[in-house]
Amino acid sequence: MGQAWGFSRYGGPEVQEFFDRPDPVPGRGEVLIRVDVAGVNPLDYLLRLGLVPGLDGGRPFPLVLGMEAAGTVLALGEGVDGLEVGDAVFGFALTGGGTYAETTVLSAPNTARVPVGLSATVAATLPVAGTTAVDVLDQLGLPAGATVLVNGVGGGVGLLVARLAVERELRVIGIGSTAKREAAEAIGVRFIDYTVGDVVATARELVPDGFDGIVDLVGGTSLRTVAPLAKDPRNVISVGDMSVTEIGGRSVERRLDRENLERSARLALDGVLTPVISAVHPLSDVPAALATVENGHTSGKVVIKVA
Repeated sequence: MGQAWGFSRYGGPEVQEFFDRPDPVPGRGEVLIRVDVAGVNPLDYLLRLGLVPGLDGGRPFPLVLGMEAAGTVLALGEGVDGLEVGDAVFGFALTGGGTYAETTVLSAPNTARVPVGLSATVAATLPVAGTTAVDVLDQLGLPAGATVLVNGVGGGVGLLVARLAVERELRVIGIGSTAKREAAEAIGVRFIDYTVGDVVATARELVPDGFDGIVDLVGGTSLRTVAPLAKDPRNVISVGDMSVTEIGGRSVERRLDRENLERSARLALDGVLTPVISAVHPLSDVPAALATVENGHTSGKVVIKVA
């Protein structure tokens, strides 16, 4: 038996609870891991709210929260290639096992070995935030010297997008709240505080001819406010709002395979894709960890140290 944090019905934070569960049995194409570190993402509470039921793997309640983790392989299901018991790995829990737990199952095709020299803490942030940053900038394909606007630059994904964009010699303008300024400016972002003044007017002052690309991490009204700042609406890419297509933009095309995980890990080792980790919580403090992300009060990435 191991401890896990999850929920027995869809709803707000009040439905969350700790419970004990037997170690999951890895099915075909899965690996059982001992979780060392789990990443915390907005997707986690969206799942709890019942807004993305397709990510529960069809499993019955209670469901365990969390989509990404790093840990050690304890057992292999049938049909698993390229991984062995004892490997240090990181990846996605795409079959509904959750990662806020002492043990869980990851989808083997979406899991990779942690390279020597990379910590489990950093590795646990790469499946969601790291690969998203790589995907969105690859999709934009902007040349050095181009301008990119990151809407929602202060979060875990936003800071990695900005860091990678700076590394690719793009001119990066980022929009965020006052509390996110320091972290963004530390990596070379020209920061626009949306709580002060007119965001659109300030952006037009900085880039009068319009942006070569816009990466949206906020969606909704905010997306529609900044989208006209793009030279070409096709170069507005949203990570979380599929309605971006209604205004001529695109949703990010995600690549969750092992190859992209390995690529993200190499970039992290090289210091290009190093996350800003704002808080490390023990498993016993999961409620506070998730609440910080759900309330939008964190700058950078929050992780849960389990082992």
